[in-house]
Amino acid sequence: MAMKLYVGGLEYSVTDQDLNDFFAAEGKVVSAIVIKDKFNGQSKGFGFVEMEDIKEGQNAIKSLNGKELKGRAIIVNQARPQEDRRPGGGGGRNFRSSY
Repeated sequence: MAMKLYVGGLEYSVTDQDLNDFFAAEGKVVSAIVIKDKFNGQSKGFGFVEMEDIKEGQNAIKSLNGKELKGRAIIVNQARPQEDRRPGGGGGRNFRSSY
C-alpha cells in the first residue's frame, strides 16, 4: 500500500526530478510533484511524494525530515487527505444600497 508524503520548505528551484531523486534513496517513488502557481508557474515551495510502501514512507519521514535539499532544510510529514473544496456558502443575497 502506498503512502503520500507532504514535503515543505523547498527551494524554489527544486524540480519534480530533484524531489524524485532525493526520495529514491529511501525506496520506490511512485510520484513526486512540486506544486506550482497556476498563473506564473513559480514553485510554491512545497510538494508531494508518493512512496510505494508504507514502511518506506515512514523511513523517509524519519530519515529526510530536516535534511537539506539544495541548501534548505525540508519538512517531511505524512500528507493529510485533501479537504473538500466544493463551491458554495456565502449567502447569495444581493444587497442594494438605499441611498
